[in-house]
Amino acid sequence: MTLILGRKKGMTQLFAEDGTVAGVTVVEAGPCVITQIRTQETDGYNAIQLGFEDMPDRLVAKPQRGHFAKNEIAPKRFLREERIVGPAECAIGDVVNASAFVEGDLVDVIGTTKGRGFSGTIKRHGFSRGPETHGSHNTRAPGSIGCSATPSRVLKGKRSSGQYGNTRCTTKNLRIMRIDEERNLVFIRGGVPGPPNGLVQICTAKTGIKKG
Repeated sequence: MTLILGRKKGMTQLFAEDGTVAGVTVVEAGPCVITQIRTQETDGYNAIQLGFEDMPDRLVAKPQRGHFAKNEIAPKRFLREERIVGPAECAIGDVVNASAFVEGDLVDVIGTTKGRGFSGTIKRHGFSRGPETHGSHNTRAPGSIGCSATPSRVLKGKRSSGQYGNTRCTTKNLRIMRIDEERNLVFIRGGVPGPPNGLVQICTAKTGIKKG
């Protein structure tokens, strides 16, 4: 397996034997259960579906309730798929935990960034503010954004105020510094997107560029 689901718990520091310190993010990775195996013959592609975190049966939609009951698996809150090249070598019901990775692996972490609501250009894009003296009234205003008689409209893609955060974000090529298999904790060097207790996906890095 090269994918596991978990929750971001927070950040801390790890000290190496030579005294160097590294900031790491602690992720509670798994245990995840294989809830479905897709094959080329039945679905048109090969993939493995992972489920993470049990939830009450009354909160599950009826189609998903039948999906879990068919495979005799407790309902899961999160479901994600991982495509594989050939037929799966595992079975429905197998458990995937933090031992799927080893220390030193490079991983990509996918999460949802913190939602900051409707934000202005200074907070959202890092614009500079205007003067606060001599009668200026555009302290935090974006300034002129339109055109003259031609084309007489605001061009698409203009950086402006709007929804900031709450989007899918991938941080690539982070190194796993330590794994605590007993508590299913993975210590990843650097920061990962999302708030504490936010859902994250850890998968093997695609590019393999060494970092850190």
